Amino acid sequence: MSVRTAAHLGPYPAGVDNRVVVGGSALTWRDLPEPVLPDPVAVLAHSARDALAAARHHAVHGTELLLTSAGRVDAGMRDDLRAAGFTLTAADPTPLGHGAALGDGAVVGGDGLVVLAPTRPRPAERGRLWLLTSGTTGRPKRVGHTLESVTTVRGAQPGRTWLCPYAPGTYAWWQVVTLALTQPGQHLVVVEPERLDDWPALAAAHGVDAASGTPTFWRRALHRDPEALARVPLRQLTLGGEPVDQAILDRLREVFPAARISWIYASSEVGAAIVVHDGRAGFPVEWLDRSAPERPIIGLRDGELVVTSPHHGVGLAGPVRTGDRAQVVDGRVLISGRLDTDEINVGGSKVSAGLVRDVLTAHPRVAWARVTGRRAPLLGHMVVAEVVPAPPVSGATGPDLDEAALVRWCTDRLPEYAVPRRIRLHAEIPVKETLKSDV
Repeated sequence: MSVRTAAHLGPYPAGVDNRVVVGGSALTWRDLPEPVLPDPVAVLAHSARDALAAARHHAVHGTELLLTSAGRVDAGMRDDLRAAGFTLTAADPTPLGHGAALGDGAVVGGDGLVVLAPTRPRPAERGRLWLLTSGTTGRPKRVGHTLESVTTVRGAQPGRTWLCPYAPGTYAWWQVVTLALTQPGQHLVVVEPERLDDWPALAAAHGVDAASGTPTFWRRALHRDPEALARVPLRQLTLGGEPVDQAILDRLREVFPAARISWIYASSEVGAAIVVHDGRAGFPVEWLDRSAPERPIIGLRDGELVVTSPHHGVGLAGPVRTGDRAQVVDGRVLISGRLDTDEINVGGSKVSAGLVRDVLTAHPRVAWARVTGRRAPLLGHMVVAEVVPAPPVSGATGPDLDEAALVRWCTDRLPEYAVPRRIRLHAEIPVKETLKSDV
């Protein structure tokens, strides 16, 4: 059975009267339901409203909280969380039955929440906020933070209405949510998963003028309905969570010539480390190893991005090896992908999958591309690609985009060993719950 947390610890956050649009309803943070939560607790949110209510609860009460979407917690992680002292709560997962989604021993509290007690109870750590990593390189891990360490915007900001399309509890989700919680005049429109494909209509209807998303998120919007996207009155566009190439920056600039377009390098482990507003992919090489008070130090060691950040997670002080591959090209440091997947060895020659992907997405008729290595006789591996063609421009003439045309495009721009030997065309851009397309 769930129990109430400690009494109210202080005033509501400064943004508590900001407008929040969630589940089709417009309200304020103050209007959200007050959940009854154990301490410590892992909230498996089944809706955006539940997630926002849990975030506000943490901001007010300091309850030790791990917040994530229900779909990200499998049976193994559920057991790990219980062994780590967390009580798990979730909305009643009907029609599966009140205990089916959480396991044996789950009970339904008076507030309708399904509650599963920890197997190893422990005292709560007041003010602790836990994030799950994206799981790009395996099973998601827990990273400890505080509300302050995930609040990346602290100075006064112009009034904005922000779109939040991210899965609850991710670092990117907290970046947008804390802005709307802590800054007056920063309103929030939350995209439910079932509305992800038509979010431009939702955004236009509610006056969204600032939006944050992954490059895949923006590519899908451009691919599915660029006219609907152009009707959103955006003044601020932010990209992060995946490598950001020049093609997506340029295409967004064409649609929103007057907006500020920013890309952010951030992670659960090191927080927001790099912010670039100049419309160019990568960041200036002069930023490497630059030291300034309260700012991260960005380094490049053996082709890997290394970050020393004042906003790091618990236990990660000092240089943190990010696992992301980066290299200097024409005075910019470009992040191309994960070290364990970006490099393809073709007959002894090293190929960056990310750079080949950037060549493909630079083609005006390519909306999205993914590049990988495939085992091959003699060479060891060969480069292969998947591509989603962009819709033809109205009135344009010329042959359809096909594999032969893309191979010729790559041949003119890449060494022979880096040219994809197989290119499959798809109709839709794939996306995961994290808004990434590394599927």
